[in-house]
Amino acid sequence: MRVILRQDMSELGLEGDIVNVADGYARNYLIPKGIALEANRQNIKFFETQKKKIEIKRLRATEEAEKIKERLADVVVTIAQKAGEEERLYGSVTSMDIAGHLEKQGITIDRKKIVLEKPIKALGEYEVPIKIYPGVVGSIKVEVVQEK
Repeated sequence: MRVILRQDMSELGLEGDIVNVADGYARNYLIPKGIALEANRQNIKFFETQKKKIEIKRLRATEEAEKIKERLADVVVTIAQKAGEEERLYGSVTSMDIAGHLEKQGITIDRKKIVLEKPIKALGEYEVPIKIYPGVVGSIKVEVVQEK
């Protein structure tokens, strides 16, 4: 089924894009939640008239994301954890932990945007990528140190 996205979705596309999705996904999730509209003539015409506004909104969002990316380049998150032999952590550091420490520094980032392939399980320094906006990826430095 062809639908027009009403908001940005990282896995599907950006606002105003016409995408093909499974019928059930569109009827049971996207359309009832207001995330998408069925791509019929009337809705396509409506989005054609809104195209300029959508482009301006995307430009502003991209500029804002670039500013956040620059701000994050200097950020160092230090997390103290208990560790055992060979500098292995007893627990692990997850995207939720990193988001919490960023919050303490006054930076609000959704934990889903923090890209950790797997939780950090050892002491050390790590570069952690953050998907700020589609096409804009920043990174922060995470230092995991021994808790005293």
